[in-house]
Amino acid sequence: MYIFDQGRFLREPEVSVSVRNKGLNYGLGCFEGIRAFWNSSQNQLYLFRLFDHYERFRESGKSLHLNIPYTTDQLIQWTIQLVKINAVREDVYIRPICIKGEDTLRPDLLSPYNRLFIYLTRLDYIPKPALHVCVSSWTRIGSNMIPPQTKPIGGYLNSGLATSEARLNGFDEAILLTKEGKVSEGPGENIFIIKNKQLCTPPVSDDILSGITRDTVMQIAQKELNLSVIERSLARTELYSADEVFFTGTAIGIKPIIQIDRRIIGTGREGGITREIRSRYDQIVRGSNQGYLGYCTPVY
Repeated sequence: MYIFDQGRFLREPEVSVSVRNKGLNYGLGCFEGIRAFWNSSQNQLYLFRLFDHYERFRESGKSLHLNIPYTTDQLIQWTIQLVKINAVREDVYIRPICIKGEDTLRPDLLSPYNRLFIYLTRLDYIPKPALHVCVSSWTRIGSNMIPPQTKPIGGYLNSGLATSEARLNGFDEAILLTKEGKVSEGPGENIFIIKNKQLCTPPVSDDILSGITRDTVMQIAQKELNLSVIERSLARTELYSADEVFFTGTAIGIKPIIQIDRRIIGTGREGGITREIRSRYDQIVRGSNQGYLGYCTPVY
């Protein structure tokens, strides 16, 4: 594949980073996750909410003293070009990443040189149709530690520890709590519960990333299904008593959770509201819903 590297399109073996790089040594960087969805009936590839993803990428950089060296419009055009160069005609994941480019020892963020890459990848795992998860013993990183409202590279060690613990204990994924014991999110996913036909999801103040898929789901629930959506803190026990629970995220899409800490959620199967939201989301991201075409950037 071709990779975008600081204004150039290079074959992947031609791209390298020094072992002395501060982004590699200290996790000084941020990234974004974008999805491209292939619509076979239209023979078209759609990049979903590309503008919103790159705006969030630039906001992450600003918060972390990582000036993204290109405008949102430049990043959009280069991403479209990268997908075309690679002749993509399938669902793929797109990863823009900006790292502190210096090879010096001191772990500061104030040097002006930042290096930006964009690469494509097939998703390297296929999640189960429905998930068995656990509440992690690891606490979610907090806003005054490593801000989870951004996508900092170093912060995902927290996610890695939670996911690994879950898998070693026989679960598919984890749910992290804040230091106050409130439900936060998954290692790479936002979370919703449904109770009495009402959607609830943790607020940004409970150490979550304000997900773009999360926002899309909230719009679907309110505009398409006439459901109320409430952002509020959730107690751990509310997970167990919910009618339905599901994760949302760029990589995972919308994924029902049918068991938490070995407690059956609802009927033990994907709930009707989750199924309807998931179905409508799939139509939207593939450019099959006229009301949301503004979110879909056609490549070809």
